[in-house]
Amino acid sequence: MPEKNQMGKGPEKRHFIHEKIVKPKLTRFQILRRLLFLGCGAVLFGFLAAVTFAVSEPWAKKFLAEPETTESSSVSIPTDEPETTPAPTTTAPPKETKEEESETAPIEEVIRNEMERYPFGAEDLLSMYGGFNELVQDTNKGIVTIHSVKTQTDWFDNSVEIAGQYAGAVIAATPEEFFVLTPREAVSDAEAIEVTLSDGSPALAQLKGVDKVSDMAVLRVDISTLEDSAKEGIKVLELGNSYAVKPGDLIFTAGAPAGMIFSNSIGTVSYVAKNVAVVDGNSRLFYTEASGQADQGTFLFNTKGQVIGWVTDDYRAEGDYMTVVRALSDYKSVLEKLSNGITAPYLGIMGQEVPESKRQEGMPLGIYISRAIADGPAYNAGIQSGDILTKLGENSIVTMRDFQNYLDKLKTGENVIVQIQRFDREEYVEMEYEVTVGAR
Repeated sequence: MPEKNQMGKGPEKRHFIHEKIVKPKLTRFQILRRLLFLGCGAVLFGFLAAVTFAVSEPWAKKFLAEPETTESSSVSIPTDEPETTPAPTTTAPPKETKEEESETAPIEEVIRNEMERYPFGAEDLLSMYGGFNELVQDTNKGIVTIHSVKTQTDWFDNSVEIAGQYAGAVIAATPEEFFVLTPREAVSDAEAIEVTLSDGSPALAQLKGVDKVSDMAVLRVDISTLEDSAKEGIKVLELGNSYAVKPGDLIFTAGAPAGMIFSNSIGTVSYVAKNVAVVDGNSRLFYTEASGQADQGTFLFNTKGQVIGWVTDDYRAEGDYMTVVRALSDYKSVLEKLSNGITAPYLGIMGQEVPESKRQEGMPLGIYISRAIADGPAYNAGIQSGDILTKLGENSIVTMRDFQNYLDKLKTGENVIVQIQRFDREEYVEMEYEVTVGAR
């Protein structure tokens, strides 16, 4: 039984000894060792974290990050304005005094005498053409060969692959791609298109756009598919102002003027035909004795090495030895659209501005339609030859330049109201047609 205390109030409380274990203090060596272990652990943890992040970052970007959308750069080809004839000045040229005549006459006579006595030889001729020859060779770096593969059927219904060669001109470039102008025949029914650069480097090409009116096409080549050496060798040819070309200008042709790629021919501009009626506008043509093959691709250059046109057979008469060239400036807007994958608008009419003499006889202002192209948008809508186009949409049409400018702003597939004046017995009657804009 439990013992009672002296007071008899219950069991006696006993006190036990409580011990508190106190760890001995760390020595300086132990503290230093622990700090060293802690630092090494931190470094090791940081290293493992860095390695883990580096390994997982590409995977995370690939599978977790939102895909980036990249847009290719657009091509911009500024247009040219036709030259304007300056008004003649009425100020008479200053008259030379007798003293000035006596001073200039001996100088002119001395120069004339020296020119007559100078013995011009072959070396002088080569020196004169040396720089021009270097320009022609440098221009050839912007010429490429188009290999077009087509499948045709022979007389026995066997499929035969035919590979054609055409010349192309590099007319524009962006950081992602460059663009080649070539005849439409080069891409017609082509199953595969390959481009060979001037240095011999091959590259696959895709069709970017076609213009049936000028019979030309634009191809694109992805620059990322080329070797570094080939990228550096690409020469983008500068597009010149065709409106500045005059009869007598020295020019040369490149591409395939002799029927072989990288052939050249030198000549002069013999004649400039202005305001020639073409489909949906006016254009100018150059006539030259320099050689040119339209079907294989021949391009006209000025003495600055700028492209100013390409050879066409549409206006060449049978047996005519002259080469006919389309002026580039008339098609810069179309080329810009094709290079950006946009179809050029097409109405399908040919005509001319109503002359002042006919206006005085009562003919309305506008474009006299000499021909509505069969199966064209205007023809299918009901517009006929002999109609006078006076309004395109909300825009009044007075000149062919007005018509071309407003048509260029329309889009393929868009519906536009075309207002015309049609002669009915004794007077002109106003009529409207809704035309669906087509693609050239």
